[in-house]
Amino acid sequence: MQLNEMTDLFRQKAELVSAKVSEVASLKEAYEYTVDLCEKKEACQLLVSGCEENLSPKAEALCETKPTARIIAAPGMRKNNFSEFKKLADERGIMLIDSGLRNHLGGIDIGFTIADYAVAETGSVVLDSSSEDLRLATMVSEIHVAVVRKSTLRATTNALEAELKALMVKDGKAPSYLAFVTGASRTADIERVLALGVHGPLELHVLLWEDKK
Repeated sequence: MQLNEMTDLFRQKAELVSAKVSEVASLKEAYEYTVDLCEKKEACQLLVSGCEENLSPKAEALCETKPTARIIAAPGMRKNNFSEFKKLADERGIMLIDSGLRNHLGGIDIGFTIADYAVAETGSVVLDSSSEDLRLATMVSEIHVAVVRKSTLRATTNALEAELKALMVKDGKAPSYLAFVTGASRTADIERVLALGVHGPLELHVLLWEDKK
């Protein structure tokens, strides 16, 4: 399957499960997209029940936790890339973090990742999520923005088998958490009514990047 065919198929499948797919010409354009998206959304609001009860000191501290700024979490980035991204975020009054996400569970607006691979037949993004910070960025944020390098797009899961095996032994150890992310978080557990964002982000934005590799 040719790259343009895989790209079209990926877009079709991803949009079927409510992902929003766009194309970017560079990582800088991906940063700008993410900062614009964060600036336009309402800041996270922590809603905690039971704060009127007798609580432990830790629980009381949680009740007092309130986001003071919009936050983008971008763990695992190279230092120079993070610095470029942070400059854009700072200009808009947005906090950009790459570690210590447990200290910001009161509200992470956007989790930003660069995917390891993507699968066209299912519209899935593949992430080595061994890092706790990366898991938190993609699970407790309201919006997940995932950059997919077109060079890592594969037609089927089977076509990705050899590369997944190589990923499993990267740096001499297997990842403890390999995630296939397909669309926004969704469930129909409650009275069979579809609800988005219950177990993870309300929105998934996929940015296809022509990385020329």
